Amino acid sequence: MPVPMIHHPAFDAEFDAHHRFPMSKFTRLAQILVEDGVVAPGGFHIPAPALPGWLRLAHDPLYVDQVLFTAVPPAIEKAIGFKVDERVAMRSRCATGGTVLAAKLALAEGLACNTAGGSHHSHRSGGAGFSVFNDVAVAAAVLLADGDVDQVLVVDCDVHQGDGTARIFAENRRVFTLSIHAAKNYPTDKAKSDLDVPLADGTGDAAYLEALGAALAEATRQSQPEIVFYNAGVDPHAEDRLGRLALSDSGIAERDRTVIGFFRDRDIPVACVVGGGYSRDIEALSRRHTILQRVAREFG
Repeated sequence: MPVPMIHHPAFDAEFDAHHRFPMSKFTRLAQILVEDGVVAPGGFHIPAPALPGWLRLAHDPLYVDQVLFTAVPPAIEKAIGFKVDERVAMRSRCATGGTVLAAKLALAEGLACNTAGGSHHSHRSGGAGFSVFNDVAVAAAVLLADGDVDQVLVVDCDVHQGDGTARIFAENRRVFTLSIHAAKNYPTDKAKSDLDVPLADGTGDAAYLEALGAALAEATRQSQPEIVFYNAGVDPHAEDRLGRLALSDSGIAERDRTVIGFFRDRDIPVACVVGGGYSRDIEALSRRHTILQRVAREFG
């Protein structure tokens, strides 16, 4: 059976090409996966927009309503980095719905990939850092509320610390947060994850993979997870304009292979999200993001 891949056209909120957030990568990523035969034509699972009740499991109801009714205060929009209009609100709901669907499919089939998600800077009372809703936090909360699992592990390999996720689950012993990130990168005010692995600027493939392997073993020992959410951001890449690390394409692929393989070898389901990646070259960036789906397919 092919590994389930999730996509929705609304993942692309159609920003201006000069915007700092490369929104069009979501459309191109999906196109490349079909063009290259990674996903069959018509082969994507299409998620429904996240229900408001799901969103309120991880976010303050006031903030959820502010997004749904496009009434986000200017200060929060500034922290997010763009205006939350109707298109952005629907994109955020669909991306979150995609991560919930990926989690449900992973529980059923062992592994699933969302072609969006990883908005890990959004915290309980507001968004930040290009993140409106924290899709992984919402999906984890949905699984726990539905009684699907009792223990969740978040493995966040985006170059930026998963501060919003760490804060949302700071008092929740059922969710263990692991963040491996560039020590000197955004956010300046770091949260306290259950396990943080801050890396020096310029860290390359070998040192990164060594740190990752040790972190996966320790996080698993402490959390005993029944599902893993994997944020596979490609911003640790050497050519990423908002990263500070130095991974190569092959290093990114081996990172993804290491994470997915570690948990599949233990028969633990993995729900993957694409996380961050920033480049003016949308074609190169989108192809870099497809490394995740290509590697995931090795485990199908």
